[in-house]
Amino acid sequence: MSSASSMVDWDLAGRTARKLINAGPSTTREEAAGVVRELHEAAAVAVAHVEKLTGLRPVPGGPVPEVAVVDRPGWVDANAGGMAALLDPLVEALAAKQDSRPGVIATAIGSRATGIQAGGILAFLSSRVLGQYEVFGTGGRLLLVAPNIVATERKLGVDPSDFRLWVCLHEVTHQLQFTAVPWLKGHLEAEIARFVEATDLTADALRERLQDVLRSLGDAVRGGDTESEGLLALVRDPEQRAVLDRVTAVMSLVEGHAEYVMDGVGPDVVPSVKTLRKRFAQRRKGRGPLDRVLRRLLGLEQKMKQYAEGRVFVGGVVDLVGMDGFNRVWEGPANLPRIDELTAPERWVERVHGRPAILA
Repeated sequence: MSSASSMVDWDLAGRTARKLINAGPSTTREEAAGVVRELHEAAAVAVAHVEKLTGLRPVPGGPVPEVAVVDRPGWVDANAGGMAALLDPLVEALAAKQDSRPGVIATAIGSRATGIQAGGILAFLSSRVLGQYEVFGTGGRLLLVAPNIVATERKLGVDPSDFRLWVCLHEVTHQLQFTAVPWLKGHLEAEIARFVEATDLTADALRERLQDVLRSLGDAVRGGDTESEGLLALVRDPEQRAVLDRVTAVMSLVEGHAEYVMDGVGPDVVPSVKTLRKRFAQRRKGRGPLDRVLRRLLGLEQKMKQYAEGRVFVGGVVDLVGMDGFNRVWEGPANLPRIDELTAPERWVERVHGRPAILA
């Protein structure tokens, strides 16, 4: 998994995480098998509902998405591999820009130290993530973390079947975004390349900033309140900040779109959807440690606010121009929302549709 030029020893990160995680809620073998079976069924059922509500369809002839129901170690393995696939090429590109021979940057950064720190973060998150669509790394897989879904539905006291389908609606939406809009993955990869191109950090500076970020995240997991810029500590150049704004806007869009769909299917599909949303929102307010980690990772409370505003953007655009009008966002990179349009969907409508939005 880890290459000679890796900034993090991802093999060590995975081993560290596996030692730290617990198995999750207790279930009998029969109960566990039933959860796995129902999650696969719910993911399959969710596809038709998501396609109907969004009006999107996978590109004909594209890859058939794989649904994988995993435990916490399985999630760790997938994400260690995905993060390696995303970050290692970035470090190699930095090495090439600095005309460094392979391995020099990895040595300077101390991949084993960062591997242990990354492992602790992976272990923490592995007990909280319900599901995800893998964009990078293996790509094309929809992961559902069975023990976390069971633990959450028990804690919330909600109908298990409704909750499992509700979670699947969210993750299948992400799956559909990238199978119906194949240019989106390449666009994100291109933005990362632009980020690298604007980077001129030395190996020593990169090492120090990365270690500060990981140390801050570790403090956040333990409940500390030390101030940190998070990943923004790696970003000094205005051009890099501009790239980060564009990526934040895209990720706000895809997440907000999924949130809109999981609530928009209505009680005919998920009878207790209103109860689920109310209790899940309360859960989010009460999950302080994860919120702290994400705030530290993104660096600023404002970035988390922008991420949450994706749901407002999608709902606002749909209210103004309908779902077909909203779907123009997927026509090409030029139609993606800008960071300032997340809180003002009428600006996006005016720019993309070429006419003033009629506000109520």
